[in-house]
Amino acid sequence: MKKTLFLSLSMLVMIACAQTKEKTYTQKNTQNSNYWQQHVDYTMDIDMDVTNYQYKGTQKLIYTNNSPDELTKVFYHLYFNAFQPGSQMDVRSLTIKDPDPRVGDRISKLKPDEIGYIKVNSLKQNGVAINYKTVGTILEVTLNKPIKSGETVTFDMLFDAQVPIQIRRSGRNSSENVVLSIAQWYPKMAEYDFEGWHTPPYIAREFHGVWGNFDITIHIDKNYTIGGTGYLQNPQEVGHGFEDKTKPLNLPKGNKLKWHFKAPNVHDFMWAADPEYIHDILTMKNGIDLHFFYKKTLDEKFLKNWKDLQSKTAELMNYYSTHVGPYPYKQYSVIQGGDGGMEYAMATLITGQRNFGSLFGVTAHEMAHTWFQFLLATNESLHPWMDEGFTSYISNKSENDILNEGKANPHSGSYNGYRTIVSRGYEESLTTHADRYQTNWAYGTASYSKGNIFLSQLEYVIGAENVAKGIKKYFTDFSFKHPTPNDIKRSMEKVSGIHLDWYLNEWTQTTHAIDYGIKNIVGSKITLERIGQMPMPIDVEVIYTDGSKEIFYIPLEMMRGEKPTTAKLLEDWAWANPTYIFDTGKTVQSVSIDKSGLMADVNLENNSSQATR
Repeated sequence: MKKTLFLSLSMLVMIACAQTKEKTYTQKNTQNSNYWQQHVDYTMDIDMDVTNYQYKGTQKLIYTNNSPDELTKVFYHLYFNAFQPGSQMDVRSLTIKDPDPRVGDRISKLKPDEIGYIKVNSLKQNGVAINYKTVGTILEVTLNKPIKSGETVTFDMLFDAQVPIQIRRSGRNSSENVVLSIAQWYPKMAEYDFEGWHTPPYIAREFHGVWGNFDITIHIDKNYTIGGTGYLQNPQEVGHGFEDKTKPLNLPKGNKLKWHFKAPNVHDFMWAADPEYIHDILTMKNGIDLHFFYKKTLDEKFLKNWKDLQSKTAELMNYYSTHVGPYPYKQYSVIQGGDGGMEYAMATLITGQRNFGSLFGVTAHEMAHTWFQFLLATNESLHPWMDEGFTSYISNKSENDILNEGKANPHSGSYNGYRTIVSRGYEESLTTHADRYQTNWAYGTASYSKGNIFLSQLEYVIGAENVAKGIKKYFTDFSFKHPTPNDIKRSMEKVSGIHLDWYLNEWTQTTHAIDYGIKNIVGSKITLERIGQMPMPIDVEVIYTDGSKEIFYIPLEMMRGEKPTTAKLLEDWAWANPTYIFDTGKTVQSVSIDKSGLMADVNLENNSSQATR
C-alpha cells in the first residue's frame, strides 16, 4: 500500500539540531574519544564566460587543522585536469579491459578548446606567497609555516579554468544539450584524516571531501538559470523562478547576473546552468522546497514525466527521512544535466530523456546518496560499497514500496549480478581501492551489488527489524562524520546483540563464497554441508511425509546470539565443521535451505533436496 509520510514537529527539531552541527562536529564524538575531522570554509567568486566555457575564480579558504598532527604540506584536487589527452583518466580508459562507453577514447581526441583544466595562478598562506606545483589532478603545496594542531590558516588563490566537453559527470553541452553541468570544478582541499592524506589521481570514480561551509558567487549571462547546491541569497536580483513574486525584482544592469549561494555543513558544491531550464518548486508540508530544473525543449512525453516526478520525489524524501534519518537541509534540487546520474550536496544531476520508471529510479538512487555518502560521508574511494551499495539497498526498497511493485526481494538483481561474476572468476575484494579494480565490471558488482547484499543479507543474519534499527542508529551516531566499515558493523551489533566481526571480514575483506548444500536425508536425519569458505547461520524448511512442514534455525556459533525467529532453534554450527547433522524426529520428504533467498549462496542447485526412497 502506498503511504504519504510527513515529518513530525519533533523531526523538524532534529533538522534544526543537525543544521547546528557545523559548530560541533569537529569535536570528539561519543563513539570514539580519538575521533577528529578537518574543517573548511570556502568563499569563491566565479566569472563565467558562456561563449568559450572559461571562468576566472578567486578562492579564500579558511582551513582548520583539528588533527593531532602538525601539517607541513597541503594538497588540492584539480579534477578538470583529468580531461586532457595523456591524463591518467585517459590512459586508464584506453587500457582497461571494459572501458566506460561514455569515456572510451574521447579524452585522447580532445582539442585544446575542448579540454578541461584548472590553472592556479597564485596561492598565499596568511597573505604570504607559498610554493606549489601541479601534478596531474593534484596541486602539491609546501607551506611556509606548518599548521599546528588546532590552528586555523587562510589560503588565498587566483585560478582560471575551462569546462571540458561533457564526457563524465561534469562538462558542457551534454547529449541532451544542457549547456553547463559544473561539478568537481574548483580547487578542492584534499581530506586529511586518521589514515593520512587522500590524494588519488582522478579517473572519474569516487570522492572524499572535507566538511565545511561554502559561500559561492557566480557571474553568468543573464539568460541562464542556475540550480545546484546551497541557498540562493539574492533571489530578487536574479529572478528565474527564485524570486518572491509579491516583491519587485531588482535586476542589475548589464548582460550578467550575480548569483550568490551559501551552503552550510556540506563537503562539496555543484551547480548547473542553462538558458532553457524550466524551474519548478514543490514545497512539502514539512517546509522543505524541492526544486526541479529541466529543459523546456524536451518532448511532451518527457516534460510530463518531469511533472509527474515531483510528487514522487516528495515521497522519496519522506521515505528516506523516515527509514534512515531526517533530511537536515531546507531544500533539494533535481537537475537535468550530466551523463547519467550523479549525487551532490543538496542536489543531483540526472539525464532527463527517460521513461517515467527510469526517471523515478535514477532520482530514487541519487537522492538516497544524500544519506549514504553526503550525510554519512564515507571515504567512497576506499569503501565505495558503503556508498553505492547502501544507496542501492535503500533505493530498491523505496521504489518497491512507493510504486507498489510487490517484489518479495527487491534486491534480486544484485544477487544475480554477484553470482554471475563469481561464476566467471572476475570478482575482486571489496577492500580494493575504487580506482584499482581490474575491470569496470568487477568495480560495479562489488560496489553496487555486493555492497547492497551486505545489508540485505544482514536481514537474514540478524533479522530485518534489527537491520532497520541498525541503519537508524548508524545515521544517528555518524551523520556529518566520516564513518568506516567498522562503524556500520558496530551499529548493527549494538541493536542486535550479535557478534559480526566474522561477517565484515568474510564479506568485505575476502572473496570467500557461500555455498551450503544438503548432503543426505535418511529417515528423520538430515546432513547439511558447508562447501564454500564463508560460514553462515542456516534457515532450513523441512516437509515431512505426512505433508506437515517445520522451520529450523541453526545459528553460527561465533555469532554468540540468534536473530529473532519463530523457527525451531537448533544447536550452533561451529564454522570449522564441514557438516552438520540433526534429527527432526519425523520421516522427512524434502529439505530446503533459505527459502527467503536473502543468503547469497552461489550455488542454488544444492539448496533443496528430496529424500531418496
